[in-house]
Amino acid sequence: MLAVSALAGLGSIHAEPDSNFRIFLCIGQSNMTGQGTIEMQDKRNVSSRFQMMSPVGCDNYSHPKHQWSLATPPLCRCGTRLGPVDYFGRTLVKYLPSNERVGVIVVAIDGCRMDMFDPDVCKSYINYIAGESSLSWQIAQVREYPGSNPLKCLLETAKIAQKDGVISGILVHQGESDAYSDDWCRQVKKVYEYLLSELDLKADSVPLLAGEVLNPGQCAGANNTIDRLPQFINTAYVVSSQGCTGQSDNLHFDSAGYRKLGQRYAETYLEKFLKLDLARVEPVADDEIPEDAPVYSVGGYQLDSPQSGINIINGKKYLFE
Repeated sequence: MLAVSALAGLGSIHAEPDSNFRIFLCIGQSNMTGQGTIEMQDKRNVSSRFQMMSPVGCDNYSHPKHQWSLATPPLCRCGTRLGPVDYFGRTLVKYLPSNERVGVIVVAIDGCRMDMFDPDVCKSYINYIAGESSLSWQIAQVREYPGSNPLKCLLETAKIAQKDGVISGILVHQGESDAYSDDWCRQVKKVYEYLLSELDLKADSVPLLAGEVLNPGQCAGANNTIDRLPQFINTAYVVSSQGCTGQSDNLHFDSAGYRKLGQRYAETYLEKFLKLDLARVEPVADDEIPEDAPVYSVGGYQLDSPQSGINIINGKKYLFE
């Protein structure tokens, strides 16, 4: 019988992109970069099915440039910290079939406006940052990306990643700097459509997931704008930050807050986009299902082999596509 198989080794080469390898592009400012303390629980038990590709390389953390590696934090750049993408990926692989993998590419700059990812203004915006002595810390982050062009690096890395898998979503956490009018929504729509066009993607298969900022927090008013994003983008979903704890600066989430927010990003993708009822699906173990185990439908009928949807094997629920 067909079983949900365990993941092949990291860096496996496919003659064609693997349709079971879901890749997500992640952009934003400091909360997407990640500002949480990386604790021991964040370093341990990262599934081999959760991988990352670095646009810049971080050999100190075994994240070589433009190669898939185990998604241990930090996921953005060397010296960054825990962010929402860590537990977005961890949660996805718990609920997706165990023959599926998740890959992430994170490009983010602390304090940046959405201008950083707008193809028409990103260069002038970067030039502005470079000319402001008070923003020397910010231009230093920009210069970590080859050519001092984070958007170009994102696209280059995404095109390399597409040789191995399928881009399945775009995550945004940005807005503390500028999400205070509908102009921000229009600009996010522009950036989203630009990425889709450049990577030959269709919106219906690549949703946009936008996270709310810390609430309560000094920039919580931006959530009024972020919450309106689905009015401008039919395939956009907003991820609630309600109950996600923050740091004393009232701007950044703490480690527990990032874990919860990342889990919510994943749940939003699974429930809103894939239409899964997570209450009915138990997390799938990372090991193989025994080939001789009987398979039953949710209704209790024995099946010759797993069918699309929820199957019961050894008393546990498994989701097959």
